[in-house]
Amino acid sequence: MLRSLIIALQTYSRLPMPNVEWTEKGMKYAICFFPVVGIFIGGFEILWFYLAGLLHLPALIYGAVAAAIPLLVSGGIHMDGFCDTVDALSSHQDPERMLEILKDSHAGAFAIIFGGLYLIGYYASWSSLSAVIETKNGSWSLLFAVCFGFILSRALSGLALNLFKGARNKGMLQGFKDAAEKRVLTVTMLVYFVISAFFLIFFGRWIGVIIVGANVLLFFYYRYLSYKKFGGITGDLAGWFLQLSEIVTIGAAALFGFIL
Repeated sequence: MLRSLIIALQTYSRLPMPNVEWTEKGMKYAICFFPVVGIFIGGFEILWFYLAGLLHLPALIYGAVAAAIPLLVSGGIHMDGFCDTVDALSSHQDPERMLEILKDSHAGAFAIIFGGLYLIGYYASWSSLSAVIETKNGSWSLLFAVCFGFILSRALSGLALNLFKGARNKGMLQGFKDAAEKRVLTVTMLVYFVISAFFLIFFGRWIGVIIVGANVLLFFYYRYLSYKKFGGITGDLAGWFLQLSEIVTIGAAALFGFIL
């Protein structure tokens, strides 16, 4: 299990890990530890919020670093998938051609444009969330709720890997899918989902309910769009889903934090 954990963290994060051999047994349960990356991201976000409060940093500086933390921890692997996916979708080509665009290592104009817009929205959401928390007399509950969102999104992504068909018969995502123990993966991801959804609602109250509901709707939209446009999911589409899940979670927390 330790080998599987290390493989997952090596693949989906830039956290320093010892080198291990990628054996069939290690790969079998590696994806089960994918949501652990979300635990690290959430922990770093809480630590940064605490440090920013001690230093009395303005919301703009806090938001910039908070928005960078998930990208730095993940190494931008999911953002890369987001950019490739919006590039392919913007081409309005047939599924075969869009799959080719996903594999293209060059960044198209739409990838840059929508990637930039995403980062602006992500940054604004984190900065606004900081203002919401300060308005609520320093309550950290909303921040805790958001941090569980990083686990929830990866649990849903893991479920999609097991439940949705792949668009290709090869690739990193398909490799993890083929190696995984399907029943264990499903149960594990459901446990992650239930626990993270519970704490999202526990800390976020009605905002947590909205966030969980929005992520579930996004999960089914992910399936619909992937099947319709690409014939199934890919690693890039998984990254696209994960990035949308994160901005939906933080954006909803910031928006409804002002309203409710």
